[in-house]
Amino acid sequence: MTSSPQGAPAPAPAAPATALPAPAGLAKALDDGMYAKATMPFGKMFLLSLTGGAFIALGFIYMVTSQQGMAGEWPTGIAKILGGVTFSVGLGLVLISGSDLFTGTTMTVVPLLTKRISVGQMLKHWAGSISGNFIGSVLVAVLVFLAGTHATNKSAWGKIVLDVSLAKVSYDWHQAFFLGILANFAVCLAVWVGLGGKTVVDKVIAVVGPISLFVAAGFEHSVANMFMLPMGLLVKYFAGDTFWSGQVLADAGVTQADYDALTPLAVLGNNLVPVILGNIVGGAVFVGVYFWACYLRSERKTA
Repeated sequence: MTSSPQGAPAPAPAAPATALPAPAGLAKALDDGMYAKATMPFGKMFLLSLTGGAFIALGFIYMVTSQQGMAGEWPTGIAKILGGVTFSVGLGLVLISGSDLFTGTTMTVVPLLTKRISVGQMLKHWAGSISGNFIGSVLVAVLVFLAGTHATNKSAWGKIVLDVSLAKVSYDWHQAFFLGILANFAVCLAVWVGLGGKTVVDKVIAVVGPISLFVAAGFEHSVANMFMLPMGLLVKYFAGDTFWSGQVLADAGVTQADYDALTPLAVLGNNLVPVILGNIVGGAVFVGVYFWACYLRSERKTA
């Protein structure tokens, strides 16, 4: 035990604060956090965006794995909720590691509105973040494909990937756009709540609710789709006869021709473009602009 010069015991360090900050405090933390992201050296930000995409891909892998054998065996709602809870692992990893996720990065509109960054800085960050997320997501998809995961459990794993991917490219453009708004509305609220966490447990629990909500409801998240849709294309075009002769596919009576609508053009035009635009609206406007207007705009006027 250390002592003061007079011989008295030194005071114990103060315990860290565990109280949830007030909403205005969270808004300031969001502003500071997004400012730090937008002004980070580009190389560092790009590396962190690679893991942002990779970690969301890991969450989707967990979700797909959880859904094997669920069809017809469990109530649909329970299966979807389980899928959402498992997927939330991805955002938990992003928050704890400090990785850069494009959908959360849309909230750099906050330091733009508080006049701490320029439009050019914000757009440069967005471009680097989405590029890194895409590369990280696709790299994980390639690794999983090379590992043969798609053929496991008599091709059940790969069939889920194909079915989910086909559904994602089958939306009307406007439907994909609005599903994108709803998804990032929930994701950015998860990030907002996670800012109040003081421990790993706090942050992980904070994200489970909003993330499982958007996954269970079938909303569309662009970075998650940057893994799932390339994974679906890899399985469709390169899985080979061993996969297509799997017992699960044979029992379902499906062949490669059943997934003709799953093409690179459909992936881009029917899903990624409208979903990315919807995610921008859901994160930047529904969360970023909203909390700026509620808590930060008046402070700037006063200043």
